Amino acid sequence: MLNLAPSPKVTAPQSSEKNHLKIIERTYQNNSQSDYTEKLAELGRNFDYSSNSQHYWTKPELSLLYGTPLYHEATAAQKLALNHLYWVGNYHYIAVSEASTSFYNLVTAGVFEKWGGYTDLCLELALETDQESHHIRTFQKVGYKTKLALVGKSTLGNPVTSPEQNSWQQKLKNLIPKQLEPLVGIRQRNLPFAAYQDYVLSLATKVLTLDKRYYSNYLQELEDQGKPLPSASEGIAGQVASRNWLKFYTYNWGMTPFMACQYYSFRYTANAFLKNQEYSYYNSYQELNRTGEFIPAPTAISYYHLLDESFHTTISQTIGKDMYKAFPKPSPYEKYLSGLMIARMQKNMLGGLSGVLPGRCVADDPLFMLFFYKLLKSPVFNLSEAEALWWLEECFCREHEGFHVGLKYQQNLLKMLRRFFSSLEYQTPENREMRIMAESGSIEKALNHNISAFKKFKQTLKKN
Repeated sequence: MLNLAPSPKVTAPQSSEKNHLKIIERTYQNNSQSDYTEKLAELGRNFDYSSNSQHYWTKPELSLLYGTPLYHEATAAQKLALNHLYWVGNYHYIAVSEASTSFYNLVTAGVFEKWGGYTDLCLELALETDQESHHIRTFQKVGYKTKLALVGKSTLGNPVTSPEQNSWQQKLKNLIPKQLEPLVGIRQRNLPFAAYQDYVLSLATKVLTLDKRYYSNYLQELEDQGKPLPSASEGIAGQVASRNWLKFYTYNWGMTPFMACQYYSFRYTANAFLKNQEYSYYNSYQELNRTGEFIPAPTAISYYHLLDESFHTTISQTIGKDMYKAFPKPSPYEKYLSGLMIARMQKNMLGGLSGVLPGRCVADDPLFMLFFYKLLKSPVFNLSEAEALWWLEECFCREHEGFHVGLKYQQNLLKMLRRFFSSLEYQTPENREMRIMAESGSIEKALNHNISAFKKFKQTLKKN
């Protein structure tokens, strides 16, 4: 557990600019006194799909396949289902991302605790982590009930490690001589292979980072207990980098105050991505509430979630744009690593355009097409294989209104991110101007990519 008392060995930052401390204190007070999380959780506990099934949960353009030729041919019931399934898919993505955020909150709080003077911030991050747990449970409950009603129960398999892989991993463990184990922090030879990987990544980070005084208490606890680091394969973090890369960044974010602050520039991207879509639900709630009309539970959940997340966004902005200036300037290594992370984020998370999922800023791939193929064959559309493939090609590989709607959301997000990153003097011009993301905002590029991806998708179906 984190000890929230300031460390006696270090002092609070000696900076003439303390506005960030006031903002953090005020944000923590306002967040702890709000009841948005409780209202959101109650809506989730009482959710019944049938009571909400005959209403749009926000404006129609935030629907799967919106603006495609198939959408124009869809029935009223199908359009409602597409609007609801958009909410489900979007909040599944958000739930997975928030699970990762909770972990990184603990990692970075362990650094700020070591520095001292940031008790309110550590308390705020702990509160955010608790709020995220309620968000995740609510999103999962609403998503499950909605999918069950619309497409029926589906079974999702998890990758299984084969005995051959286990044997191979054990051989790699045995390559580390017992005499060298204390040098890399290995205390038990019966640890899972993932823990050995983490020790190597931790050691590499400690070698590359000269200042180890503020190594996160939370990471130290995991290390002492021989527990491997969790890492996402989905959500925003999983989309940006592989698991081993994420673990490497985790150790760096948990090593120095600057790197801990740099994480929040990455987290702000998730906040902005969320707001870019969720603001529509917020407006829908406000309008329905003003006119006294029925407010669907998912619309209200999105409304209270955005209010909750507004506190989290303030924290991301304050740490990412201002608080880092109170700490020692980044080393060349830290600058390089920070630039690399944001460039990867631009390429992997923001490097494309979708014409079937408004707000998705990454190029459509065969796996994404498989999801829509299954949707078209589900009870929502009940199409044959040939019909589903024909419509997929029309939706993914032909220009239509959906691409222009997607471009609108992409451009809006680009503006938000440019405003944020333009002030980070340690970042590269490529990142301050979001050049990679800007170059990806092309319908022509998206169509060319999709045509190639669709060919690969059809070949995959033939093999199966």
